[in-house]
Amino acid sequence: MPLHPLPPGHVGAVVTALTMTERPRLDPLPASELRLEPWPDPDLDRYRALFRRVGARWLWYSRLVMSDAELRAALGEVHVVLDPQGADAGMIELDRAPDACRIRFLGLAPELTGRGHGRWLIETALGLAWRDGVEQVELYTCSLDHPAAMPAYLRAGFAAVSRSFESFPDPRLTGHLPRDCAPQVPLVEPS
Repeated sequence: MPLHPLPPGHVGAVVTALTMTERPRLDPLPASELRLEPWPDPDLDRYRALFRRVGARWLWYSRLVMSDAELRAALGEVHVVLDPQGADAGMIELDRAPDACRIRFLGLAPELTGRGHGRWLIETALGLAWRDGVEQVELYTCSLDHPAAMPAYLRAGFAAVSRSFESFPDPRLTGHLPRDCAPQVPLVEPS
């Protein structure tokens, strides 16, 4: 099996597309100290700070390299997860079409992972996504995501439908994320 080298300073990931074509029977939401609020007109600095807080460990960077105008145009339906003190602790972002919904971003701050909040977050996102007229919900995840993400999506009722490979400049080397984030992905300095 041949190896395919990445360009110097790049990271690679396998991206899996998942779909759900039938509305799941959602159980009552698990108890959570977290709450969700719609965020109809996000402040871009606050949005970027939350995006970085939730996603830096998983090398989320796409929204950090956009200009204000690009980011404003790219934003979907944003909901902010708040902790018991009212601080930003996670996010759900949806893109809607007349008969479909894509869960674009879904995540919690690192200190909240592994505490049972993921099920609450996924079920909350599905409740938002499956509005009247929606026939399919889709989601993309990649091999850089939290190791529990894929099993959680499959348990929720998503089915994997395709895979692709992406490579991108390592955001730790471009200065968009701190060099010490994502320790599970070794930093490879270009020679």
